[in-house]
Amino acid sequence: TLVVERVADGISLVVEGADVGPERDNLAWRAAEAVLSATGRRFGVRMHLTKRIPAGAGLGGGSSDAAAALVAVNRLAGDSVPLAELLNLAARLGADVPFFVMDAPVALGWGHGERLLRLPPLPPRPMLLVAPGIHVPTPEAYGWIDAMRDQAGRRGSVALHLDALGNWSDLARMGGNDFESVVFGQHPPVRAAFEALAQTRPLLCRMTGSGSALVAVYRSEADRADATAMLGTRHGTVLEVRNA
Repeated sequence: TLVVERVADGISLVVEGADVGPERDNLAWRAAEAVLSATGRRFGVRMHLTKRIPAGAGLGGGSSDAAAALVAVNRLAGDSVPLAELLNLAARLGADVPFFVMDAPVALGWGHGERLLRLPPLPPRPMLLVAPGIHVPTPEAYGWIDAMRDQAGRRGSVALHLDALGNWSDLARMGGNDFESVVFGQHPPVRAAFEALAQTRPLLCRMTGSGSALVAVYRSEADRADATAMLGTRHGTVLEVRNA
């Protein structure tokens, strides 16, 4: 949760929850600085951030904080930064920040995340989110994947059918997460958790972002309940969630 107040000048940030390091390294602080700079520094902001999403889990906690700060500070500035420019500012902060600024239920992204096509929401389904409790720093994960691609060569062109992005079964068959192979190699417990989750017969099973959290989508509440019982607590925290 991010609360932003307008003040005379400067930027202050208080963070509760996970340890996120120096204030000026926080994505919310950097986002506020970007908007204030773009609007001529006519005022300052005081921010209070309560962190609930685990860091280093690939769940977009820091990126969504940045997006919230961009939108909130721009609102205090009378929305003087146009959306196209706001998305460019977002892309400089992180590849997935533009998605959160866009506030879309689903989007197809390409480039470095700055090019997005808004899509309709996927059908609501019960899900499990498994957090193994292993911190995967995003820069390290990108380093691993760059090294893998240098050795194996870059992936070729991919043809996408937009109709297939509208249901879970086709989506599961069509794509994957390149980070899985490198993160699983570095962190065997994450691989073990993924393999256990995949055995619960989900419609789709993936690692989230650059890891280490995992998500599985189920046909029914009963299927999810069975999966929860099968998993127990051997592989970390298991949360029952649902897409909106």
